[in-house]
Amino acid sequence: MSKLTSRMAKALSALGLLVFAAAFATQALSQPPAVDPAATQILQRMTAHLGSLQKFSVHTQNNLEDELDSGHRVDFDISADVTISRPNKLRAERKGDLVDQTFYYDGKTLTLYNPAEQVYATEPAPGTIEEMLDFARESLGLMVPVADLVYRNAFPLLIQDVTLAVVVGKSVIGGVKCDHLLFSRPGVDFQVWVAEGDQPLPYKYVVTDTGTSARLSISTVMSDWNSSPTVADSRFTFVPPKEAKLISFMPL
Repeated sequence: MSKLTSRMAKALSALGLLVFAAAFATQALSQPPAVDPAATQILQRMTAHLGSLQKFSVHTQNNLEDELDSGHRVDFDISADVTISRPNKLRAERKGDLVDQTFYYDGKTLTLYNPAEQVYATEPAPGTIEEMLDFARESLGLMVPVADLVYRNAFPLLIQDVTLAVVVGKSVIGGVKCDHLLFSRPGVDFQVWVAEGDQPLPYKYVVTDTGTSARLSISTVMSDWNSSPTVADSRFTFVPPKEAKLISFMPL
């Protein structure tokens, strides 16, 4: 079985996909810009609302397409449970076809633990979640699940180089009425389903790599949003089991 293609692996962080993809725009679309202000306003409301949450937890279910060396397509499923406590705490448990790992960040250290293999790697980390996410990506090559749900400055990153923004219509995701939005930038299309009303949370998104002929996609459905989770600070600090072995992060 092949590894994920490098472009899709870079996109593995799910809405963090969208922020990360902005850095990889390489070609201009042939059509003139068609940006509907209604679509960008909904996206801005969503990012502002997420940025205002001091704490939240969410469950995500991700489906990733890959292409084997033979040219055949396969799907992989990964779920994640993420808890955030601003300004400096994050825990994310990710399980599925490709991974079994837990991220811990307590404002001082970032630890990645693989319970199946009983190994972990840890590094000193900067003092805020946003700084930690940048450090993890740039220095360790790690994409933390739902990274761009956490950035308080997410909107300008998401909207960067966008040449198409459309309100596709209304939809229902997990029983929640949503606005279905489509955005396009060179090399990447992304769709977001945002809840109507005074809590404009994202409930689904799809990112499609348009820079290759394969046009592979990652789809994420979000559920069980909680804007006031009760969680002890100790949940964000990794305490290694006796049998766990300390290893190093793989060099970039």
